[in-house]
Amino acid sequence: MTDQPTFGFETRAVHAGAAPDPATGARVTPIVQSTAFVFEDSDDAAALFNLQK
Repeated sequence: MTDQPTFGFETRAVHAGAAPDPATGARVTPIVQSTAFVFEDSDDAAALFNLQK
């Protein structure tokens, strides 16, 4: 018998493949949900944000 534990698929999917970040301890790169929008000009942006368009 081996001294190494046998981890299941789910455990390996979460913890395997990358070393934890030394500064934060994070296991994986965080998902950053952000976006950028393109407007014709500032009047176009204002109309969209004021729900006029």
